[in-house]
Amino acid sequence: MTELTKLLNQIAQGDQQACELAISRIYPELKKIASGYLKNERQNTNLQPTSLVHEAYLKLININQINWQDRVHFYATAAKVMREILIDAARKRMALKRFGGIKITLAGIATDHSNQNTDILMLNDALEKLAKADPDRARLVELKFFGGLTIEEMADVMQQSTATIKRQWTVARAWLFNTLQDEKNTNQKGNNNDG
Repeated sequence: MTELTKLLNQIAQGDQQACELAISRIYPELKKIASGYLKNERQNTNLQPTSLVHEAYLKLININQINWQDRVHFYATAAKVMREILIDAARKRMALKRFGGIKITLAGIATDHSNQNTDILMLNDALEKLAKADPDRARLVELKFFGGLTIEEMADVMQQSTATIKRQWTVARAWLFNTLQDEKNTNQKGNNNDG
């Protein structure tokens, strides 16, 4: 068990000193993940990497009765929490202003179009569709995109070989890219017909 895993389990048991020690180790990695999500976010949103990290951290340290397996387990959970925060923020924004969704860059989803912006709600809808068809591949996308995990770390979390994870990631990435492209094309046709 690593020192970080021990600290995380002490936090889950209510140890405040462990909480203070862990933050110095956890914060930089969470900030890196959050910055990756929001790299090319729309300029007019209030969500910043620091606020995303703070909100995620507060949720993570308030998770009681969880036995952290290792740092990968923690960061996979952090990815899920950040995804939920981003989805909530996008939904609130949509409620305030139609078509005001948070835009993110899907680096790693499709290398030839990795700088195209995608609405976080579209990504969430696509992931929910993928989860219904293939929950394991949806989890891979969440771990890779929202958690920033490497192929080796994903293999560790999923308890599969790196070769299997590479194949599964290739299929999941292609499916997600095609689904998002279809959704964008459908939205563009709908917007053109409105005018």
